[in-house]
Amino acid sequence: MVLGSVLNPVNSSIIAISLVPIGRAFDAPPSQTAWLVSALYLATAVGQPVVGRLIDLLGPRRLYLVAAAMVGVAGVIGLVAQDLWVLVLARVVLGFGTCAGYPAAMHLIRSEAVRTGEDSPAGVLTILAVASQTVAVIGPTLGGFLIGVGGWRATFAVNIPLAIACLWLGSRRLPRHDRLGDERAPEDSGFDLAGAALFTSTLLALLFFLMEPDTTVLPLLGVAVVAAVAFGLVEARVRAPFIDVRVLRGNLPLVTTYVRGLLTATVSYSFLYGFTQWLQEGRGLDPSAVGLVLIPMFGTGIVVSTLTGRRPEIRGKLVVGAVLQVTACAVVLLLDAGSAVWALVALTLLLGVPQGLLGLGNQNAVYHQADPVRIASSAGLLRTSMYLGAIVASAATGVFLHDGATTDGVHHLAVFMLVASCLMLLTTLADRSLAGIGRTAPDSQES
Repeated sequence: MVLGSVLNPVNSSIIAISLVPIGRAFDAPPSQTAWLVSALYLATAVGQPVVGRLIDLLGPRRLYLVAAAMVGVAGVIGLVAQDLWVLVLARVVLGFGTCAGYPAAMHLIRSEAVRTGEDSPAGVLTILAVASQTVAVIGPTLGGFLIGVGGWRATFAVNIPLAIACLWLGSRRLPRHDRLGDERAPEDSGFDLAGAALFTSTLLALLFFLMEPDTTVLPLLGVAVVAAVAFGLVEARVRAPFIDVRVLRGNLPLVTTYVRGLLTATVSYSFLYGFTQWLQEGRGLDPSAVGLVLIPMFGTGIVVSTLTGRRPEIRGKLVVGAVLQVTACAVVLLLDAGSAVWALVALTLLLGVPQGLLGLGNQNAVYHQADPVRIASSAGLLRTSMYLGAIVASAATGVFLHDGATTDGVHHLAVFMLVASCLMLLTTLADRSLAGIGRTAPDSQES
């Protein structure tokens, strides 16, 4: 479960150190190599809920094994590619291949709770969250090591042994028959192809618009709106919807959690993309020093998740994390070109606390708020909301740092982050359902 769920974050972080050597190898500018990042986000944002729904219907084993094989194929393509756009194709295949691990893990945790009658998954959920955070720390370092040993192709080739390990473990350990859907009504056992297609169209049009938000791609926003309306109409009428909008309308806490996931990712990735650029251009630190400044943020997040993860209550974690996130964004407004290094490290330490609390809190909230027979697709939608937030952050960074990562530019970005973090705090305070999670019986949460 852990190995499958970290395939996506390890490939999200390892590519950062590969972009420059890949650009040199293919004489490609940053505007083209950026597609290596965007391709993975696009594929995973679309694929997570689609694959999650299939896991709900078919069980995790087959989807996990097929996806692991795709990860291996992507590694082979990257190893032999002679063109940049073939590498982009490899990242798309890789994105879809990494979609099954996390929804499969959430499905397995829920099915084990059903099998044993004991709903105490806090420890396992914490392990999943901490594993992803740990990979975010070691990903760039691993990438640098692999490039030093075997060049940039090694950052693709590393997926081959990872895929083999997943295939071996999955074939030996995953149950052959493990469907929570065995208890659902017969009419809820099909796959809604039309709904999945409309959902994909909506998301792709919106994501492409957010990646290049200007007047030339404005029609894509109209396509997204039309597809979204059609999606809502179709899903309200089919017997076995891809995403049951009727249930979502009656499950405001789950929808609110998705909104929190989007806002949390928007702030986190805005900080990661914008602040790191400012550290180099505005503050004048070299890349190795920037890496050292960021380590406390990831390290603090891991420690906080580990220490608080086994406590089942969620609301306190989200409130504290949201307040500290607002505080960190406000501190960015005080930075200038002469800010002391110790102050920068203190800021990353401060931001590490909400990193550890908010991701874990949102993940646990989905586990308790989602319909058990749709836990995998619900978990996939949480990841989709986070990828959408990452793309919003990337677009915001491009807008506010368009003329360079200056101090004025990062201050403007900080105002944007402050608004998003305040909205995150307000949605948390307004969600009264969070107070009951971890204090009442699981069945009452699912209802």
